[in-house]
Amino acid sequence: MRLLATLIFSVLVLFADNKTNYLKAQILEKVFSNISINNELIVWSNNSELLSEFKKNAHLDTAVNCENATLLIVENKDKLNDICKEKTMFVLNYNLLNDFPKSFGALFWKKGRPNIVIIEPRTKAQSIKISKNLEEYLEEAIW
Repeated sequence: MRLLATLIFSVLVLFADNKTNYLKAQILEKVFSNISINNELIVWSNNSELLSEFKKNAHLDTAVNCENATLLIVENKDKLNDICKEKTMFVLNYNLLNDFPKSFGALFWKKGRPNIVIIEPRTKAQSIKISKNLEEYLEEAIW
């Protein structure tokens, strides 16, 4: 009986994690379709499941490594090499905004809901244009 309960719980956790990455990918695609950077938008993420979701939908061009990307989606700082820390970033953890000065925004979950924050001075410093659709997410500083 315990084995069956463990198996069912494992399947539910796996399904929930896949759904979370799917939702993250959908939200990020909408955000990125409303920004303009100086180069062609090619994304890379250190979250391999999220990168796989981007490849499935084929709405965004993806890179195999961070060196070939123009926009990085960073989930944790441990899996990022020093060369790529100077690239334009969007982070998946609000606290990473402090760790990466090149990060201009964040997508994170709070109280079970997705939140988007875009730091306006950082977008201006990196010549990133934000459409009117994202103006409600603009902040002047990190909280």
